[in-house]
Amino acid sequence: MSFDLLVFDLDGTLIDSARDLAESVNAMLRELERPELPHPTVYGYVGDGAPMLIRRALGEAATDESVEQGLAFFLQYYAQHSLDHTQLYPGVQESLDAWTAEGRTLAVLTNKPIKATERIISGLGLDGRFERIYGGNSFDTKKPEPEGLNRIMAELGHSPTQTLMVGDSSVDILTARNAGTASAGVTYGLRPESLEEHPPDLLVDSMPELLERLSRARIERAGD
Repeated sequence: MSFDLLVFDLDGTLIDSARDLAESVNAMLRELERPELPHPTVYGYVGDGAPMLIRRALGEAATDESVEQGLAFFLQYYAQHSLDHTQLYPGVQESLDAWTAEGRTLAVLTNKPIKATERIISGLGLDGRFERIYGGNSFDTKKPEPEGLNRIMAELGHSPTQTLMVGDSSVDILTARNAGTASAGVTYGLRPESLEEHPPDLLVDSMPELLERLSRARIERAGD
C-alpha cells in the first residue's frame, strides 16, 4: 500500500459540497417550475457529471431540451454559489500536507466540470497542491472510463501498481479497476452505499485514517 501517486475524487472525498449542489439543483428545478427534491435524494444523483445530475433531477420523462435548459441554468447558478457552504472534510488539509512532505504526487480526477473544479480548489486554498487537475469535460469520456486516470499516470510517469484512486462511490472504484490501479473508498462521502456493491481495496472512515495506513505501509516497506 505504499503508493507514490494518489488520485482523488473531489465531491464527497476532498470536499463537502453536498448542500451547495442540492441547493443549486433545487434552484434549477424552481426555474423550470418543477417540484424541489429532498437534499439526500440529490446527493444520490451526484458522481456521474453535471449533465447526468440534471437528467436524474428532472426525472425519466425529461426531454433533451429540458435537460439542456436545466444544465445551463444549474451551471450558471452553481458558479455563483459553489463556495457558499462547501468546505474541506476534516483532516483533508493536514493529510495532503503530510503526503506532500512524504514526496507523494497528488492529482484530482472528478466528473465535475473543470471550471467549477478549479474555482473550488482555488477558493479553498489548494492552489499548487495537485500536479494534475482534470474534470468531467476534460476528456471525451468520464469516470468510470479509465481515460482520465490513464492520462494522469502517463503524464506524471507512474505505473498502475504505484497509483491509488481515492473516492466515495462505485464510480471511483470502477475507474480504478478499469485502469488497473488499487482503490480506496471513504465512508463519509455522498454515496457510501455504492461501495457495498463495488468494494474498494481499502475502506477508511476518514482521510487521516488513510494517511496513517499509507504512511505505516511505507515505513514497513522501508524496514524490509
